[in-house]
Amino acid sequence: MNPSVSLAAPAPAPTSGVRARAWSPLGFVLLLALLAALRPLSVPDEGRYADIGRWMLLSGDWLTPRLDGLPFFHKPPLTHWLQAASMAVFGVTPWAARVPGMLLASLMLLGVLVAGRRLGDAALARRAALMLGASAGFLIGGQYVNHDMGVAAWIASAIWCFALACWDGERPHAGWARAGFALCAGGLLTKGLIGVALPALVIGAWLLATRQWRKVLHLPWVSGLALFAVLALPWFVLAGQRYPGLWAYLFGVQQFGRYTGGGFNNPQPWWFYLAACALLLFPWAFFAAWDGLLRLRRRPAPAALDAQRRLAVLCWIWVGAIVLFFSLPRSKLIGYALPVLPPLALLAAMGWQRALDGRRHAERAFVAVLLLAAAVPVAITLAAPRIDRGRLSGDVARVLACRAAPTDEIYVVGGYPMDLPFVAQTQKPLRVVQDWPQVRAKAADDWKRELYEAGAFEPTAAARILLEPAALAQARTQAHAWLLAPRKAGPDTQALIAGWQPVFAGQTWALYRSAASAAEGPEAPQHEGLPGCHAHGGKQRQP
Repeated sequence: MNPSVSLAAPAPAPTSGVRARAWSPLGFVLLLALLAALRPLSVPDEGRYADIGRWMLLSGDWLTPRLDGLPFFHKPPLTHWLQAASMAVFGVTPWAARVPGMLLASLMLLGVLVAGRRLGDAALARRAALMLGASAGFLIGGQYVNHDMGVAAWIASAIWCFALACWDGERPHAGWARAGFALCAGGLLTKGLIGVALPALVIGAWLLATRQWRKVLHLPWVSGLALFAVLALPWFVLAGQRYPGLWAYLFGVQQFGRYTGGGFNNPQPWWFYLAACALLLFPWAFFAAWDGLLRLRRRPAPAALDAQRRLAVLCWIWVGAIVLFFSLPRSKLIGYALPVLPPLALLAAMGWQRALDGRRHAERAFVAVLLLAAAVPVAITLAAPRIDRGRLSGDVARVLACRAAPTDEIYVVGGYPMDLPFVAQTQKPLRVVQDWPQVRAKAADDWKRELYEAGAFEPTAAARILLEPAALAQARTQAHAWLLAPRKAGPDTQALIAGWQPVFAGQTWALYRSAASAAEGPEAPQHEGLPGCHAHGGKQRQP
């Protein structure tokens, strides 16, 4: 260890941290689990990703993630594996689809506790964990069904492990380093190259800035890379053998193309991630900024470095490197700020200590702000069903689930209800009707592009699933055929619906059945319906 560190004056004792022990971060894990049960799936992301996991479980094909029955290779499969496994245990419900995100958010929280205690002190670690647990990033990001919390947890955990490996001594600790390599494998399998690139960027920048770069030479590269390869590479090899264009599409189009290109959704200004950090760790991020300003003003000499300042250097490099990395592309998503929440929480805890520790009523103020911070994501979660109501298809999905048989054909025109297959628990892909040559010519970054690019990996399946408008004229003469269309359909879609018999009009989507089915007489199916019918309490009342 650097002698200057061990001889430095200890940081002021956090007086309010003693009382903070009564507040366990576990309480926020339980709150997260409760909030995850209080709202339906949001669209498009949650509906899309939850159904990919459901389809993996239904089909038994754990190699190929599928969207509407077509290979979906925007991301590697670890998130879908975890969701499918969760649904196998807990059933096909939104809560079960959210369990992997909750567990990985808890891993992120645990990393702050363990690393903060080892690299700082126990009171600082606990306070930072409470700040993180009460944040929107944890309580909303941890329940949201997508890849962002997962890759953030793997990235953060890998950085902590490599930092712990290199913190003391002339040579890195091999055990912590190997754990870092294994966690990078989890990041790669969750969201691709950033699962490896971002830990390497942060740790590399930190080692260079602190003049410890020689430790890189002594990392257990052979055993670490072997462990990484065993965990991460088999899926890429097997899937690449089945689908020869997979690597070029996943790494070329979806990774490098989205990072460097300008034709994708969500263009945002350069300051987007600064605002995202403030919102996701509100209001604690302002204490982190306060701590940073004080450190810049005081500029202590290197000999005065203490353990807490060493930790602050790592955290600021971590925040700066990742925020800069994601700020370069035009396309920006708020979930990409999640990997910086652990270091920001520790910096916020340091800022709180500087600003308020030792003052009268400091602990009461901390509890009050903690409750206020948690109240914001709770309110957002409770309001989400009302906010999303105009975009969801759950009402139509529940009617369809109790009237359609598993073997029935379900057509959709004028859009794609991302949450409907999951809610109804359809057993066959929806047959999506669009003018696909025109869609390909426009090449917008939307659900249509997702489907036709997925269809390129299995053209035969795509020919059955992605249909031209003329197919609806034949479909309405078939028995046991259903059609979904937007309730407020445009003139072109209305023309395609002509001849189909209305069944139910929901908030956003409308359900029709084929003329051949209507000719059979009043609908009184004797079958048990789709699994989603039983999940929602049995047969739906006739509208």
